[in-house]
Amino acid sequence: MQLTKKKELAAKVLGVGKSRILFVDSHLPEIKEAITRQDIRDLASLGAIKIKEVSGRKKVVKRKHRRRTGKVKKKVNKSKKEYVIITRKLRTFVRHLLKTGAVDKEKHREVRKMIRARRFKSKRHLKESLKDL
Repeated sequence: MQLTKKKELAAKVLGVGKSRILFVDSHLPEIKEAITRQDIRDLASLGAIKIKEVSGRKKVVKRKHRRRTGKVKKKVNKSKKEYVIITRKLRTFVRHLLKTGAVDKEKHREVRKMIRARRFKSKRHLKESLKDL
């Protein structure tokens, strides 16, 4: 008795592989009569169609990432990061002063050189220095 199509239908309906479907011999005539998905579900609930347990390895163990030459990341230099942040902040402030007219072009050039030389610790320090200059 050829029941491959019934086995495929049962596998689709029950959501398992074809190799896991088992037909009980005593219920073979009923299984042969089953046409619809609902018939297959009813037969599974009756116990005419059984599902085998999963064989083989249960859990896939993921490989751990190895830290080799291509994976080593250098730590970013903190002092450089701080320099970049403070420099950008001070340069935008000085640009704003130039636009508003608080500082002329020559003074602006001079202050930018001082910013690059790290003369100012903060924006407040720059403001105080501008008052003195």
